[in-house]
Amino acid sequence: MNIDMNSITDPIAHIQQWLDEAEKTESRDPNAMSLATVGADMLPDIRTVLLKEIAAEGLYFYTNKGSAKAKELAENPQAAICLYWKSLNRQVRVRGTVSAASNKKSDAYFATRHPQSQAGAWASRQSQPMESRETFEKDVKDLLHKYKDESAIPRPPHWGGYVIVPLSIEFWQEGEYRLHTRCVFTRNNEDSPWDKAVLYP
Repeated sequence: MNIDMNSITDPIAHIQQWLDEAEKTESRDPNAMSLATVGADMLPDIRTVLLKEIAAEGLYFYTNKGSAKAKELAENPQAAICLYWKSLNRQVRVRGTVSAASNKKSDAYFATRHPQSQAGAWASRQSQPMESRETFEKDVKDLLHKYKDESAIPRPPHWGGYVIVPLSIEFWQEGEYRLHTRCVFTRNNEDSPWDKAVLYP
């Protein structure tokens, strides 16, 4: 199935359309995306995170602010992501700038997480060496006990969201004999109009 470039007028909204379709066919985590960052050492780093929201301004994910990815984003607030849906033979690549999500948005998303995950966000010293798994699990258990009579576990100050503001969005659809379809949208900044082009496979 080829991409009809003329039908795509809002590339950010089109990512949501493809994700909605992937949710019907992918067996697990259709919102999993590879996130690439580069820190001050200029060495690229990549890991899989979950895309939690697609909004007009960009794509949101959440993490520990002490993590390697957060430190790299503090040093170089730019990133690239890739969503790949094997069941649909589709891929979306995004490059852009990154900024911190508002406290209000971070609080709202944190409140939707399972209490175990909330406690884990408090207990985890993400990306730091772990001396004892048992100690970590005990810390999670102790936090759940501490907040058992509370209506909710508050968001830790070292945890929050980021928004990737796209400057480039490429849609890729697999074709027979590697005759793929590629459609790319680019802009100079978030206030600029999108330019679009079809690329050779």
